[in-house]
Amino acid sequence: MNLFHFIAQNHGQVLELTLEHLWLVGISTLLAVLIGIPLGIVIAHWPRWNKPVLAGANVIQTIPSLALFGFLLPVPWLGDRAERLAILALTLYALLPLIRNTYTGIRGVDPAVVEAGRGMGLTDLQLLLKVELPLALSVILSGVRVAVVISVGLATIAAAIGAGGLGELIFRGLAMVNNQLILAGAIPAAVLALSADFGLGWVEKRLRPR
Repeated sequence: MNLFHFIAQNHGQVLELTLEHLWLVGISTLLAVLIGIPLGIVIAHWPRWNKPVLAGANVIQTIPSLALFGFLLPVPWLGDRAERLAILALTLYALLPLIRNTYTGIRGVDPAVVEAGRGMGLTDLQLLLKVELPLALSVILSGVRVAVVISVGLATIAAAIGAGGLGELIFRGLAMVNNQLILAGAIPAAVLALSADFGLGWVEKRLRPR
């Protein structure tokens, strides 16, 4: 039985695990956006917070994913639900590209444009919302793109703690030495990552200032 016949015969299970995978990636990316972009804005306007915030995000990136899951397991409330633990871990891993790209995008706005806005009487909040964020949007979206691709890959490892997703097929295939099971999980995960990369890349180019 080849891979395509296997997926066709088990399409319900593959679809269910794919939706679980998308859920983990979607929720964690949303949380990372809600945390990372404001942090990027903060360090862009108050540089004294630059080093501690970026250093913290960099340290998280250096921790192996399975080790991070292990560190979080004893945490009350989180360790009781594998899904919560996986979402938190994926959120932490997605922070660095979002913080860094938001910082880079805002700092890259032409100071003359900002000064022109101030000359028109815009407040700091209006400058942020009407000048800086629109001009930095393509760079910020590039960070979202990187965060999503990272999350799709790391979400496969979340199956090791029982969080579900396509990683279940991969780990089951490794345990059974079954290449069809491994590929049935790995190929859809790769397709999700490539689709997200292509789709967000297209949107990023459309939003790039001309």
